[in-house]
Amino acid sequence: MCTAVAYTTRDRYFGRTLDVERSYRKAVTVTPRKFKLPLRTLPPVEDHHAIIGMATVEEGYPLYYDAVNEHGLAMAALSFPQNAVYFPNHLSKLNLSPFELIPYLLSCCRDLYEARRALEKINVCSIAFSEKLPLTPLHWLISHRHGCITVESVADGLKIYENPVEVLTNNPPFDYHMTHLRDHLNLTAGPPENRFGAVDLTPYSLGMGAVGLPGDLSSSSRFVRAAFVKLNSLSEPDEAASVSQLFHILGSVAQPRGCTRLSDGRHEITEYTCCINTHRGIYYYTTYENHCISALDMHKCDLDATELFVYPLATSQIINRQN
Repeated sequence: MCTAVAYTTRDRYFGRTLDVERSYRKAVTVTPRKFKLPLRTLPPVEDHHAIIGMATVEEGYPLYYDAVNEHGLAMAALSFPQNAVYFPNHLSKLNLSPFELIPYLLSCCRDLYEARRALEKINVCSIAFSEKLPLTPLHWLISHRHGCITVESVADGLKIYENPVEVLTNNPPFDYHMTHLRDHLNLTAGPPENRFGAVDLTPYSLGMGAVGLPGDLSSSSRFVRAAFVKLNSLSEPDEAASVSQLFHILGSVAQPRGCTRLSDGRHEITEYTCCINTHRGIYYYTTYENHCISALDMHKCDLDATELFVYPLATSQIINRQN
């Protein structure tokens, strides 16, 4: 379970929570322009846009959960069980496995227009990375300076949706989430309107305009809550305030250990939360154990290098002791 959000102040920001019950080795990973990016059914991409994001590096390959390229095109993969459908190879399409979609699009596309054109030619095919890492059911949020799209590979093909709220969670499919959002049209950040006619009723507390805002951890409720918080968010336009605000938006849908129990007794937690300044290529993150914000700037790496730059996560809690 995960939530992804785009947010704009002076710069464009893109972030997500990764909610999981088990952990793989994750690291902030920079793929420089000269890194030879292998593809299973297509020639390798050898000279491409640089990318920074969160990945598990397996056999030298960056398996990205989310990332941005040097032109500000950002993308996140979110769990989409029971709905994601991957297909056999198609002779007239570009056949890409789900794990190849983020690195391929970000390596080749500068903006949403180019991403849409590329997606029209793509068949998301059922090729697993390895026996140890089988296929994962996914859908994707893609963001650039002036908008977002949601991409879903389902039984009747690849769907590309305009995403005006710039939010994505998990099941059901995106068109359901947009329909469900209409159930909450009366929510407001201001005081509620008295609709009882002649009866004189006034709010007894601040925040009552949001009575009915879902508070549970289901994906449909997180979609509504993230949309409400994001669309009503205000912050100063500077970097520190904008980054802080996006972490607060994503904090509204974070999963504490113990609140989402699986049938096998394990618990889902928000393993990490990230915020990317897509204009500047700066990747900020916190982890479940460490709420101190860490940052990595892709432009401080040699972006014409041939090897990945891999930065293990800072997971030990940092506390500012003032006495």
